[in-house]
Amino acid sequence: MTTSQLNNSKMNRIKEVLEEKGIKQKWLAEQLGKSYNMVNSYAQNRRQPSLEDLYKIAEILNVEPAALLTDRNAPNENG
Repeated sequence: MTTSQLNNSKMNRIKEVLEEKGIKQKWLAEQLGKSYNMVNSYAQNRRQPSLEDLYKIAEILNVEPAALLTDRNAPNENG
């Protein structure tokens, strides 16, 4: 995998999990103690949360941390 493929690939499923649960990014930001812009950058896969924040997000959303990660071996929309 090249650097550009890695940069274009989705690393987390935060946005999908939020949508599945009907939770707004603004609410998650408040619970996490982060800015809306930071949480939005996680949801858009522009930035990745630290492991500590990933575990906090999982706890807040009541999901396993693995549920927030993509399966790197699964085929994606980009082929």
